[in-house]
Amino acid sequence: MSVFESDAAEIRRSILHELWVDRDGLDTFCLAGSHGDGAHGLLAQPARLVWTVEADSHFEAMTAYYRFRGLGVYKSDYRQGDCVSYREHCWE
Repeated sequence: MSVFESDAAEIRRSILHELWVDRDGLDTFCLAGSHGDGAHGLLAQPARLVWTVEADSHFEAMTAYYRFRGLGVYKSDYRQGDCVSYREHCWE
């Protein structure tokens, strides 16, 4: 690992995201832990956790979700905001 890579890894702030499928077969892709509590509370039970991924921004998370689900390329009308890192949001 280069010095740049180790510095970049040090300042990255990945957040765990979860993909849940509810009793009706509908996806909910949300933040894990307390950041996702609002979304978790809306799940039609029983729901099952089917996949997790760490990402540094909303755009990175959605790109991974689209790839996982085979939905093609994720496109955002708000790419500038969606690409802001969680570190810049001061999220932990």
